[in-house]
Amino acid sequence: MTDTERQHHLDLRETVDATAAAAGATAALPPDNPLHAGGETRSQWRDVWRQFRSHKGAMVALVLFVLTILFVLVGPYIWTIDPTYVDIRARNSGFSAAHPLGTDQLGRDMLARLMAGGRVSIAVGLTAMIIAISLGSLIGVTSGYFRRLDAPLMRMTELFLALPLLPLLLLMVTLFREPLSQSFGPAMGTFILIVSAIGATSWMQAARIVRGDVLGLKEREFILAAKSIGTPAHRMILRHVLPNVLSPIMVAATLGIATAIITESALSFLGLGFPPDFPTWGRLLYDAVDQMIQYPSRVILPGLFISLTVLCVNYIGDGLRDAMDPRIRGR
Repeated sequence: MTDTERQHHLDLRETVDATAAAAGATAALPPDNPLHAGGETRSQWRDVWRQFRSHKGAMVALVLFVLTILFVLVGPYIWTIDPTYVDIRARNSGFSAAHPLGTDQLGRDMLARLMAGGRVSIAVGLTAMIIAISLGSLIGVTSGYFRRLDAPLMRMTELFLALPLLPLLLLMVTLFREPLSQSFGPAMGTFILIVSAIGATSWMQAARIVRGDVLGLKEREFILAAKSIGTPAHRMILRHVLPNVLSPIMVAATLGIATAIITESALSFLGLGFPPDFPTWGRLLYDAVDQMIQYPSRVILPGLFISLTVLCVNYIGDGLRDAMDPRIRGR
């Protein structure tokens, strides 16, 4: 081999080695966007949903809860019988094609009343939960972030926790039912009273949970860094604190729905809820008590819907709690 050929061979070998080294270095570098590593977009909510799907009980509960929502929202458009229509000739009838779940003592269709009652009961649960979570989150964040307000707000929270809630609810219903009914009508006035009373007496647990998370979050490095550059308190809470305590708020919200539905059912069962011509699941139980031995299905059906809905919501909250816990997510 001549010197020229040898030199050409060495140059070609150096070029190949350099190309291979560059390719290896490029492969070793991290991707430009880590969120797209591996060809799959990863985000916090995608991880939460993946972990939630692994909780079989929560997934079954979610499916049943969605079916219940469809039953009470879409069902009345399919089964168009008026739930308040009285047909004395068909009273106390059993299961039939005309009335698949029978009728009550006044001849009102039980299937239509279950749909209408579920719509009211779930609406009460959702609205009361929004009130309770909003109030609890506000008090929890304020108490955890502002040291001078912590003691008075927590003493107020403990005072509400020490009150007997059911007698307090009964007192509120007795005092304000007539004024609100005269101002907004019997149905709307009772709805406003029930959701306000439940929301005003159910915020304490959410407040304590949020306060505990804010106290731990306040000492984190990114919060201290934001304080060091002069970030105002309201911007700190909205941009940094609230997004990081969203997980316990969502879990408390799901459990609050179940609590509100149970409380409304208890008030209606005691005869202090909605008027007789405005069905709820609790009101259906109250109306069926006198004839529960002769017609047990009138007690079993609304009780089953209440229990199933509350159980589903509790399982969904349990699944959310596991999915949003960073110590569990990603295992």
